[in-house]
Order: sequence, then structure tokens, then C-alpha cells
Amino acid sequence: MLILFLKERSAWIVYIILLLLCMNLLFYLDSGFSGVSISYFNIIVISLSVVFLVWQYIKEQRQMIHFLGNLSKSAEVHSNEYISMSPYQKKYMEDILTVFEQKDSVINESKIQLQEQTDDLLAWVHEVKTPLTAMKLMIEQTNDAKLRKKLESEWVRIHLLLDQQLHSTRLATIEKDNRLEKLDLKLIVFKEIREFQSWCLEKGIGFQIEALEESVITDRKWVAFIVRQILSNAIKYSWENEEIQIYTERDQDEHVLLHIKDFGIGIAQQDLPRIFNKSYTGTIGRESVQSTGMGLYLAQNAAQKLGVQISVKSKENEGSTFTLRFPLMNEYHKTFGR
Repeated sequence: MLILFLKERSAWIVYIILLLLCMNLLFYLDSGFSGVSISYFNIIVISLSVVFLVWQYIKEQRQMIHFLGNLSKSAEVHSNEYISMSPYQKKYMEDILTVFEQKDSVINESKIQLQEQTDDLLAWVHEVKTPLTAMKLMIEQTNDAKLRKKLESEWVRIHLLLDQQLHSTRLATIEKDNRLEKLDLKLIVFKEIREFQSWCLEKGIGFQIEALEESVITDRKWVAFIVRQILSNAIKYSWENEEIQIYTERDQDEHVLLHIKDFGIGIAQQDLPRIFNKSYTGTIGRESVQSTGMGLYLAQNAAQKLGVQISVKSKENEGSTFTLRFPLMNEYHKTFGR
């Protein structure tokens, strides 16, 4: 670019050189200038000329940056500006636009590859569901009750991992895959509890349900997924033969609050600020091969997109309480425009 700039100003540079040669010849031929330092004169002229060229170079660089910063203008404006550009400026702009085109091409290719990978993953998840359903039927026909309980418990864990993967893949497009409707929290909670029945029987865990008569406006599938992740954590980290309490209430602003409280090993205080981070298993999770650190991360991301707030209180060896705070009707309108 600098070479092109200097080439474009070659006439000025030749003029300055010829002017210096003429002045030096004059100094040499005319004895009247014998007291003047020719070297000093040359240094002054050359320095001023270099300063002038550098100033012009910086000025035109700034003009090009200003032009590129206004790429959102109409094509007609760009065309007019392009015509008025010098060859150096046109070359500069062409190089920058070439980089932009290459960048856009790479981004488009990446988007296509990502979409293909997402489609392949979704297809794989749905394919795996078929043998998983067949396994469920075979487990139910097992005569050995003790063996059946163990198989059902392991089947639930596989089902949860597959469900996490499915929702993790769909999370990026949740805005296209939600439908807000008025739902009874009791129906959602009861349905999810039934999914964990075999696991709960294995650990001897029961549920104490209180005041679940509240209704909320939200997406059925995604709220069920959020509740499922929190319930699975509550069951996983509860002591055996304990109860999990589930109840609702309203806060001072009339928001519906859904509480899921377990009496288990709890969460270390230093882990609480990070439990919703991706793949963070925490102090207790590191000791468990069942922990992936993805459940709460996905639940939190889905909740944020639905306008639901998740908070948690916990003490080690005493248990944890997760709370879902659902937005009011006017807050849904602000978030989704519905």
C-alpha cells in the first residue's frame, strides 16, 4: 500500500528532487551563495517534504477508515465516493472489501457446517430413542424385581443424558421452538416425578407436595425440562429415605415462585456462584462419576430465554432449595412482544 501511495505521488517526488538538484546547482555556480550551508538547506527541504508526504498518507488512511465505517450507507453514496477516490484509495478499499468477502464466506461455510452437524446430532438422538424405548419394554417384562429396579434406574440416567443432549442442541433456536400458554404447575411437576419413579424407589425418596395450585404462562416443554434438571439433581444428591419438598408461593410483587427443596449433601458455599457455569461439577460433583456439570447450565440458559429466574440456597449436609420465579403477564409482553 505504501509503494502504491508513493507511486501515485511520483510526480511530486520527481518535482522535489529536480528542485533540489536545481537549487544545489545554483549554489554551486553562483559564488554569492558561498556562505550558505548547502547540506543544511538540503536537510530542511527533504525533512519538510517527508513530513508533507507522511501527513498526506495519514490523512488518506483516515478517510478510508471513515469510508469503511459507513458501509451501511446506500450503494449510490458508495459509488459516488468510489469515483472520487484516488487510485491508492481505490486499491486500499478493494483490499479491505476482499477481506470482508473472505470473512463472510468463512462465516457462511461455518454456519452451514454447524447446521449440518446439528441436524445430524438431532437425527442421531431420535434414532437412539427407538432402542431406548425397546429397552424400557424389555425391562418392564423382567420378572426379577430387584434386577428390574436397578435396570430401570440406569435406564432413567441414560434417558436424562439423551434428553440433555437433545435440549442442548435445540437451545440455540429456542425462540423458534416455544409456545406460551397458561399451565398448571401441578401437572408439570407430577409428570416429571413419574419419570423418576424407579430412581426414587431405589433410593427410598418420597415427595411432599404442598400448594401447587398456581398457574403460569410459559412454554410447557422447556419449563418441564428445567424442572426435570432440578429434580434430577435433588434426587441424585439427596440422602436415602429422605423427602423432597415441592411447593409454590407468591412474592411481594405477585410473582409465582416454585420451590424444590431437598435434604441431602448440599452445595459448598464456594461453589454456589459457579453452579450454573458450563461443565462445572463443583467440589461434590468431582467425587461423582454421574455428574456432567451440564444440567444446571442448560436449565439456566433455557430459563433466561423464557424470562424465568432461578435462584438457590444451600448448606452443606443440610440440603438445597432451588426456586423458579416466573414473570408476570406484562413482563412476558415486554420480553416476547406477545
